Amino acid sequence: MDLKDRVRELRAEGRSPKEIAKALKVSPSVVAPLVRAIASEAPAAEPEVVGCWVNVGWSAGLTVDPARGWVDEAPGAGLGGLVCVLVARRHTWDRMTVAGFLADVYCLGAKNAIGPDVLDDRDLRRFRQYFFGEYAGFQEAPIELARNLVFGSVDYARTLGFEPHEDFAPAADVLGKWEGDAAITFGRDGRPFYAPGPDDDPARVLRTLRRTLSDEDFDYVTEGP
Repeated sequence: MDLKDRVRELRAEGRSPKEIAKALKVSPSVVAPLVRAIASEAPAAEPEVVGCWVNVGWSAGLTVDPARGWVDEAPGAGLGGLVCVLVARRHTWDRMTVAGFLADVYCLGAKNAIGPDVLDDRDLRRFRQYFFGEYAGFQEAPIELARNLVFGSVDYARTLGFEPHEDFAPAADVLGKWEGDAAITFGRDGRPFYAPGPDDDPARVLRTLRRTLSDEDFDYVTEGP
């Protein structure tokens, strides 16, 4: 195996140019042009998904295409249409790029996002426990479900007049490419439903809904869950 093939192999493992130079016992100035040449050979693939989780109870109130085979391990354990999604992709051989999303799947779409941050295994485990701390638990999920819950709820919210939180765009790349054809019917039992959160402006939300819908076409409560 020649030097370029060894560099390609180590690069595929997520090693940095400096780490590759050290492993191959050559100067970084030798490795750098090989890394650039390898990068130009083909379009960059999405980094490997090494972990994807959602809270149990994610499906409460939603209609999900049964052909997808997505299972909710505790369908009665949801929190009023608030769904948390956490995704980790390979960054280097020992670190991951991690982003988390809070989606209001009944009305507002992406209410918040965290990341992307680069974490090791230990930090990811700690963060995951914190991230899902308000829920009855979390479960592993396919990345397609994560994309449908987050991007799909954003698309749904936009039909009602709501844009995602400003932190959503920087984190969204971790979810990967969205084809824009959701396999989930959003809203609570198919209807927009709004319950105020601690950082919401309920009057503004209701004004926005009433610009799009009549009062008979959506449901709301005056206090949060």
